This record gives sequence, C-alpha cells and structure tokens, in this order.
Amino acid sequence: MSRLLRKPVQKELTKGITLVHDVTSDHSTLEYVGFKMIDLVPGAKYTETLGKQECCIVAVTGQINVSDQEVLFDRIGTRESVFEKKPTDSVYVSNDKTFEIEAVSQARVALCYSPSNKQLPTKLISAADNGVEHRGTGNNKRMVHNILPDSDPSANSLLVVEVFTESGNWSSYPPHKHDQDNLPEESFLEETYYHEMDPPQGFVFQRVYTDDRSIDETMTVENSDMVIVPVGYHPVGVPEGYMSYYLNVMAGPTRVWKFHNDPDHEWILKR
Repeated sequence: MSRLLRKPVQKELTKGITLVHDVTSDHSTLEYVGFKMIDLVPGAKYTETLGKQECCIVAVTGQINVSDQEVLFDRIGTRESVFEKKPTDSVYVSNDKTFEIEAVSQARVALCYSPSNKQLPTKLISAADNGVEHRGTGNNKRMVHNILPDSDPSANSLLVVEVFTESGNWSSYPPHKHDQDNLPEESFLEETYYHEMDPPQGFVFQRVYTDDRSIDETMTVENSDMVIVPVGYHPVGVPEGYMSYYLNVMAGPTRVWKFHNDPDHEWILKR
C-alpha cells in the first residue's frame, strides 16, 4: 500500500458537511503542511478555531460566506467546476482566530494549514488577485493560478497554487525537489497535491522519489485523490484524452520556493 497516496474519506462531520480529506498532524507525518477538504450543502456552516496555525480557505467550487468573527466576505467563489479554468476566491486567516464558512450553494472548500505564531490580518484573496502563469513548452505545458505565492507577504508560511495540465502533457517536470534547507540554492518545503481530472473517470501518474531511492513510488492517481510529498522529486504525467487539475499547498521553515531539478533530466530544458 502506498504511503503517499490518499483516497477520499467521505466522512460526515455534521448534517450537510462531509470531510473529503484530512491530512493533518493526526493523520500525516508532515510537520509543516496540513490540509482538509470539505463538501457543504447550501446553508451548512463549518466553524473552526485555529491554534498556532494559519489557514488559507480556498473556494474550490461553489459559493461561500467566510467570517473570522470580525470581518465577513460574502458570496465568494467563482466557478461550479475547476475545469472552467478561471481563478477562484480565497480567504487567509491567521493563527488564534476562529472562522466560519457558510455555504451559499453546494460547495467544495479546501482548508490549507501551516504552523504560525505571528498574527496577520485576515485577507480576501480575490480571483482578480491570482497571478496567472503559463509555464513550459512542447508537452510540458501547464497553467498556474498563484493564490499565495512567496512574493505575497499575506502569510507567514503558506504557499498555495492551482495547476492545470493539458491532455498528454507533463507537469512538475522536469522532476524537481525542494527538500533541503540550503538557501539560496534550495529551500525545504513539504507539499500536498489534491487532484481532479476531466472527464472524472480519468487518472494521472505521479512519481515521488529521492536521490537515494529511499522513497520511490509511482502512483495511479484518480479523481479527488491526494498525494503527499514529504521530500523528493514529484513529476505528474497526464494521459491523452484527460485534463489534470491539482491544488498545491507548500510550507517549510522559510517561506521561499527555491527548487532543484533532477540533474539526470534537466537537459530537456536546454533543447
């Protein structure tokens, strides 16, 4: 059984709220990254009090209201499917705060966590604030929505991005890693991948491996699965006929994304 692949748990928390994923300290070996995915029916309310953690609330699909007891952001969320390929709205909430999410419509919401001691203002990260990048060439093309990049000082530790990879293309490629606290050459960042496919019966392949092969897993990843990347290289391959979406959460001791390509495969960038 894979140590890194997580299937949806589909656990009812309360009436109208379903826990899809729970990759937190009680259910994961990750120290810096936590992740929950919840589904809410219209009118359902989810409340959580943060300890020494910050949280980025991503309206993956549907519309929600989000409050931290002091400010309210209403009717946020821009899409019914991630494959509309447009940015969505998110809310950053700092440590020691209590937040409430109320579903306006059927909604899927990602809760992205990282340790935090310095309290920062609650902030709406609107769809218009997402930087959109097109990376790669040939069969290595993908589109990125930067929700919380390292250039944005709104968070203490969290980095959050969405990535869309076209049919027959590779992503997180050439294989790269960020598991050494060795700046300025490389930063240590744990990472999680939440995956969706279009059409939903599709799959992608994701490999996670280290130089010494102490970790070397190649996984068949299906719709709504998660992959945990504690260390190592982590490329994704998308079969012909399907489109890939994934939501990445990264965090580590320093909020800088500085990666190192696998030298065996870096040559493809020089073609």
